Amino acid sequence: MLKYLADESQPPIDLLFGALADPTRRALIDRLIDGPASVSELAAPLLISLPAVMQQLQVLQSSGLVLSQKVGRVRTCSINPVALSTAEQWIAERRKSWEERLDRLGDYLAEHPEQHKQESGND
Repeated sequence: MLKYLADESQPPIDLLFGALADPTRRALIDRLIDGPASVSELAAPLLISLPAVMQQLQVLQSSGLVLSQKVGRVRTCSINPVALSTAEQWIAERRKSWEERLDRLGDYLAEHPEQHKQESGND
């Protein structure tokens, strides 16, 4: 499995985006952005069983997006901002690359307006 960064402290990018691909897991992330919550608090608004919520949380934990801690009988989950930063950085780098490409295309078209008109059929 390819990792986004060689740094072993960073979660693999494919696990991050795989975890974010599911709407239930995104709902859990949205809730955890507001602050830590117990598993039962996370499950309350969802239309799935508690074991299903725990499976979804396991996927989020495996991806590095969610951290959990058990105190007594209560498991509390929280967001891992480092993992979210990794995904954000990956997206930002792609955005920057595409913006640079579009800027170069815009510069080229501005420098060669007559060639563009001939090729597109716009006279």
